[in-house]
Amino acid sequence: METFKAPFKGRSLLNWIDWTPAEIETLLNLSFQVKAESHRGEVHQRFVGKTIALIFEKRSTRTRSSFETAFGEEGGHPVFMSTADIQLGGKESVQDTARVLGRMFSAIEFRGFRQEHVEQLAEYSGVPVINGLTDMYHPTQVLADIMTLRENFETLKGLSLCFCGDGRNNVARSLMVICSKMGINFSVYSSKKLFPAQDIQGICAPFAASSGAKITISDEKSVVKGADCLYTDVWVSMGEEALKEERTKLLAPFQVNRELMKATGKDTTIFLHCLPAVKGQEVTEDVIEGTASRVWDQAENRKHTIKAIMLGII
Repeated sequence: METFKAPFKGRSLLNWIDWTPAEIETLLNLSFQVKAESHRGEVHQRFVGKTIALIFEKRSTRTRSSFETAFGEEGGHPVFMSTADIQLGGKESVQDTARVLGRMFSAIEFRGFRQEHVEQLAEYSGVPVINGLTDMYHPTQVLADIMTLRENFETLKGLSLCFCGDGRNNVARSLMVICSKMGINFSVYSSKKLFPAQDIQGICAPFAASSGAKITISDEKSVVKGADCLYTDVWVSMGEEALKEERTKLLAPFQVNRELMKATGKDTTIFLHCLPAVKGQEVTEDVIEGTASRVWDQAENRKHTIKAIMLGII
């Protein structure tokens, strides 16, 4: 069995709020290490004898594929559990489920709706818990995002990322946290009705003050000027399908298209999207399929960053 000392063994990742910039940097560097190993065709067995419970209330392509392949390739055994497979929060409380799974698994991943559920799993299981997405945060996604930024620009501090669309969603919230921690200027270009909530702005303000990052929220197109990256997400999040018509009307002016990319004033600006994308809505096909798009690198980086997170804490 290959020995590897996890730098943050036993710690949970529920969001990036309680992680220092240096700790995030450690996981980021580990992400680059495992990506290089993968591209060299190296085989490692750092999870032999370990198991992880993968709880999915919400469907997924990248998150599930990343966790299952990354853990399996390292010799570990991932066990997928949908709401059809376990009693989580139904017949059995989240706390009781956590106690049981914590006695059987080395770690737990949760992808679902309520942030309090992933927090309860972490509190009661006694093993590391990874937030694979909740309505409030998507921490594994944004580590892949800043990895993709560093791949392109070789640095993070001083870069500018502009999120275009629903500024209240879990990706926008998580980007604000990690950018403010890592010294990346973060802006939101959105309808006033969909500006980020005051709670997350208040949480991030001291992080930005410490790192030198600037946070800007606006419904004016000029906010994209100088952006090194334009980032968007679907206009209708999972669970909000009934609001499709309203959201489409609100967000149509904030579509990422060729004109908006030019408005940055930089020919080096890249485009990112957490996927899945509705081409022709939040982003035009010529942008997502164009030379500025780094979406597929970003998707691949989900796997490498998730492997690094698991190596870091399990």
